[in-house]
Amino acid sequence: MKKKLVSMVLAAAMISSVFTGCGNSDAAGSAASSAATTTTDAAGAATSATATSAAATTTSDAATETPATTASSTVSSSTDETASVSAAPITGTVTAAGSSALLPLAQAAAESFMEENPDCVVTVNGGGSGEGLKQVADGAIDIGNSDVFAEEKLDAATAAGLVDHEVCTITMAPVVNTTLGVSNLTTEQLVGIFTGEVTNWSEVGGPDTDILLVTRPSSSGTRALFKNWALGGAEEASNEALETDDSGTLLQTVEQNEGAIGYVALSYLINDSTVSPVSIDGVAPTLENTYNGSYKVWGYEHMYTNGNGTDAAGAFINYMMGDKFADSIESMGYGVSSKMSDEAVASHN
Repeated sequence: MKKKLVSMVLAAAMISSVFTGCGNSDAAGSAASSAATTTTDAAGAATSATATSAAATTTSDAATETPATTASSTVSSSTDETASVSAAPITGTVTAAGSSALLPLAQAAAESFMEENPDCVVTVNGGGSGEGLKQVADGAIDIGNSDVFAEEKLDAATAAGLVDHEVCTITMAPVVNTTLGVSNLTTEQLVGIFTGEVTNWSEVGGPDTDILLVTRPSSSGTRALFKNWALGGAEEASNEALETDDSGTLLQTVEQNEGAIGYVALSYLINDSTVSPVSIDGVAPTLENTYNGSYKVWGYEHMYTNGNGTDAAGAFINYMMGDKFADSIESMGYGVSSKMSDEAVASHN
């Protein structure tokens, strides 16, 4: 377009020059005026064309951007749909057994998990850590719950085939009858009581009442944990007449017998005033004291699978350890592993 304008201007100039040379100034002026008019019109046309082109470009860009935005929304929608598909409800069955200390938390998690996954049935039982570990190793159940590491209950080769999932921490507390009036014992006194060397409460500052031990079976993970961290490894005296790994039964027995003493997980003492927890060396069995390392009788709660386990079992374990269920852990008396202080962790290594 610009080349055409230049050519027209040159042509007008030439005509003007020719007319001037012939002495026809009027004709030259007319031609020059005509050329100028033509040039102006042409320039206007060029400007108009340029504006039109720019408008077309803008329109084209806008048209290009609109599909792009739509494509992005589609991708987002598609992504949401994919996420929805990947979060599809779990189906099948999950069976778990073992630790009585972990039982309340595992049962609560199972109920919540099944509400979100109605096509999956989760069954959780107690029986003791040793029994749970044995059953999962034999393939009889999907998850073996334990208060202790598998190596403490199984031979090394069998334990090596299991995968450990540490879901939380658990604090163990000695408990006595509420009428006894004993709220604190030294480690030495506690060892004397549970090994049978001390047989009357008057020997440790209590009333003249015979001590009644409510013990746990050798398969109990709660017993193993209490032995390691409360009794310094001393072997607990047996009382087969009052031996149970059912914490509910143990609490009832302590409540009904004035001189009774036993031990349970802190989770069983939430909102329970039927028995009295006992401090050890002046330190109360609380989550706060467990976290800061001043209370030593605690351990990790384990959920073991045989190898990687089933998809449904893995989903259930992940749910227990996930953000949705996190608030329930502390509210039920269990500890969050990430809150353990360096001092507390170091004391158990």
